Amino acid sequence: MTASIGKHSVVEIHYTLKNPEGEVMDSSAGGDPLMYLHGTQGLIPGLEKELDGKKVGDSFQAVIPPELAYGETDPALIHTIDKAMFRGVDKIEPGMVFTAQGEQGQQHIRVQSVDGDQVTIDGNHEMAGKTLHFDVEVLSVRDATAEEIDHGHVHAHGDHHDH
Repeated sequence: MTASIGKHSVVEIHYTLKNPEGEVMDSSAGGDPLMYLHGTQGLIPGLEKELDGKKVGDSFQAVIPPELAYGETDPALIHTIDKAMFRGVDKIEPGMVFTAQGEQGQQHIRVQSVDGDQVTIDGNHEMAGKTLHFDVEVLSVRDATAEEIDHGHVHAHGDHHDH
C-alpha cells in the first residue's frame, strides 16, 4: 500500500518552477530532489495544498496565485535611499541583492533602480505578486520520526547533530 501525503509526511519531490511567461525560475531537475516535512509551512501554502493526498509516482502541474505563494507586492517594502547607505560597495546596479538586518531578522533587498545618488530598493520576495507555475513529481513519501515532528523539519541522512 502506497502512503499518501498528509500532515507529518516526509516528502521528496522534483519540481520545476516557471513564471507566467514560461521562463524557468527554479528547478531541482539534474540535482537533488527537494525534501520537506508536510504540514509545517516548509513550502508555499498553495503548493503544499496541491501535494496533499498525492502518492509516490504522481506527477502534476499546479498554478499557484500570489496569495497562496509569496503574497502580493507590498509597496511599503519599496524605498528610495541614499547611495551612501551602501558602505563599501563601489558599483550599485539594478538586480543586485543585499542582505539587511530588519525588524523581522535578515531580509533580502533587491536594487530596483539607481538614479544618481538615489537607489530604489525592494524588500519584497522576488516572486511576490507573481502567479507561479509548477511541474511536480512525487519521488518518496514516509512518515516523519518523532524527532523530525518535534523539530519541525526533516533530518535527511543523518545530517542532524545534537551539541
